[in-house]
Amino acid sequence: MDFTEIYRQSSSLVAFSPGAHFIMTAVQDRIIVRRTDTFQITRTWLVDSTPNPTQALFKAATTSKSTKPPISTSPEVSTITHLGWSCDSEYILAACAKKGVVHLLKLRDEEWNGRIDAGAEGLLSAEWAPDGRTVVCFSEWGLRVSLWSLTNGTPSYIQFPIHPDKGYAFRSDGRYFLLGERHKSKDTLGVYDSSEAYRLVRHFPLPTSTFAGLALSPTGNHVAVWDGPLDYKLHVVNLAGDHLTTFTPSLDPGFGIRCVAWHPNGMFLAAGGFDDKIHILDSLSWSEVVTLDLTTKLSAHVTVWREPSKWLETTEGRGFLSYDRLYGQQILSSTRADPTKPHPKSGVVQLDWNLNGSYLLVRFENVQNAVYIYDFPASRQTTTPKLRTVLLHSQPALHARWNPVRKGSLSLCCGLQSVYTWSDEWHGEGGEEEEMAECIGVPAKKFETRDLRWAPDGKGFILLGRDQFCCAFEVSEEAEEIQN
Repeated sequence: MDFTEIYRQSSSLVAFSPGAHFIMTAVQDRIIVRRTDTFQITRTWLVDSTPNPTQALFKAATTSKSTKPPISTSPEVSTITHLGWSCDSEYILAACAKKGVVHLLKLRDEEWNGRIDAGAEGLLSAEWAPDGRTVVCFSEWGLRVSLWSLTNGTPSYIQFPIHPDKGYAFRSDGRYFLLGERHKSKDTLGVYDSSEAYRLVRHFPLPTSTFAGLALSPTGNHVAVWDGPLDYKLHVVNLAGDHLTTFTPSLDPGFGIRCVAWHPNGMFLAAGGFDDKIHILDSLSWSEVVTLDLTTKLSAHVTVWREPSKWLETTEGRGFLSYDRLYGQQILSSTRADPTKPHPKSGVVQLDWNLNGSYLLVRFENVQNAVYIYDFPASRQTTTPKLRTVLLHSQPALHARWNPVRKGSLSLCCGLQSVYTWSDEWHGEGGEEEEMAECIGVPAKKFETRDLRWAPDGKGFILLGRDQFCCAFEVSEEAEEIQN
């Protein structure tokens, strides 16, 4: 695996273009675009530090009423808080939430630019819609969502969204926009047609009492919504507004739901909460087909890989080393959650299916150093899911990401000068497929991998530190032959 040089970044704003030909970085108020083959800079922009007129007026009024002198006279920097590519890599979005401004740039025309000024409602976040020509802006205090069209320059407004992160979704084809809203103290779901300037198609009440999030199925037919942390209730509705089912564990449900994930083909729905259990629902009967419990006693049938002790010191952070394979029954240590304290450290913190749904990745908060991989059946007629592999580390696993192109490739990080990979695509001496787990050191003096993101083509990933980043790319067999 080849690593690039270390580059600066701020707020972890680093992203591959959809075609993986460019990589974009934000460094405070500057945007830098590089080519991924040479990492040479192709474009740079310095965003305008002027706040929108409404915020400037409010600030002037506040300053005139204040009798205290300003703390600092240095000019303010428009730090970029959100960054994104359009779906065709033609346009770039850079939002400065504190200034209430969204800057729009064009990759092939350095002189072209656009600007969206938020009003008195402020700006919380901004991102591209799937069409790549509409900017979705969430205001502060949950007042409204503004959808700005680059085609005609006009916005569409939707009032009273509940959550700017888990409370909305676009259908996979981008045709419909679903938004959780609150009207007259009741949770509702709005369905909007993006092809007709986000015209309201349907608006119906939700069975939730305190809406916490929604997840749209990959087929676009069903929506899973769930309640807040006090009620373990998972509801499924369709786009016509029909309430299909409400799931609550038969035994003591404990606290509410933390993670919900649809199977890639929409056949199953997985939900995990604070009770260290994963409930799998069938999309035909909407009944629970299996419950996966957190286990710290691993049988001999489970493949267990453990990170070698002090391998970073031995290799000086260079090269790669295989995990140690453990045989026989293994017992893992876990932390006991204190239910008397807020936000108890227990339950499922990550649920992720791989590309084709043959594996389910799970991370539990009370076993932070372990990553569980479940083997999932291909159809409803086969055996139930079973625990296949557990990866053990010296430090808590912070993030784990499936390869977007290959079904059996996984990478993860633990906040150290390293990255970890797991794959089931290795071929043994007899030609059969085997799994392999490796520890890869980052060749840098001071670098802590806090997050990672795959390239769209699945051939490399971004490693993010506190204020730096680098990229790692797979070395092809032809390149290895040339080097040898």
